[in-house]
Amino acid sequence: MISARTWSESWFLHLILLGVAAALAWWHPVAGMVGLLLVAFNINFFRDPERQVPADPRAIVSPADGKVVDVCTAREEKFLGGEAKRVGIFLNVFDVHVNRAPIGGEVKFSEHVPGKFLNALRAESAFQNEHQILGLQDGEFRVTVRLIAGTIARRICMWTKPGARVGRGERIGMIRYGSRAEIYVPASCEIAVKPGDRVKGGSSILGYRK
Repeated sequence: MISARTWSESWFLHLILLGVAAALAWWHPVAGMVGLLLVAFNINFFRDPERQVPADPRAIVSPADGKVVDVCTAREEKFLGGEAKRVGIFLNVFDVHVNRAPIGGEVKFSEHVPGKFLNALRAESAFQNEHQILGLQDGEFRVTVRLIAGTIARRICMWTKPGARVGRGERIGMIRYGSRAEIYVPASCEIAVKPGDRVKGGSSILGYRK
C-alpha cells in the first residue's frame, strides 16, 4: 500500500516510468514487459504498510526495515554529547524505506549534512555520505537517529521538524532506494538485537531503556 505521503514523493517518477514502459511496448512487447516490471518495482519500493507498535513503554523500536549490520559502542556528539550504543541497519532496495520514530517525544534537533554516496554497507558511510540527523527527547531520555544516503539513494525526505511531537513508531521520513539508518542510545540501555538480525521499522524492538 502506498500512503498519501509516499505517493506525493513518487507520483512524478511513476508517471515517467509509465511513459517509458509505453514507449518500450510500442518498440517491442518484451521490452514493454520489462518497463512494466520497473513500474511494479517502483510502486513496491514506495509501499508504506501499517505496523503494530510494541506496548512496552521501555521498548526502543527500530527506525527502519532492514538488516542489522553492526552493534557497537560509539561517541555521538551532535545530540547525545558523549558515549552511546549504536545499532546500524542496512536497507536494500526491496525493504520498506519509510522511517519511524524509535521513541515518542519531541524533535529537539535536526541537521542535514551533504556528502558522498558510498556503499551504505560500509560503516564510514555514516559520516562521509549525505545524511540527516534527528534528535528525539522524552523527558530526560534522548536518542539520535541518523538517516544515510547510499550509492543509489540520493534523497532523504524528512516529514518532521524541530518542535514537533511524535509518537513511538510514527512515520518521520523516507530514504529513497538502498540506504542505511543508525540509532544512538544512551550507554545504559540494553540492546536486544545482534548483527544479522532482520528488523521492521516501528515494530521490532532494538533495545530497552534502563
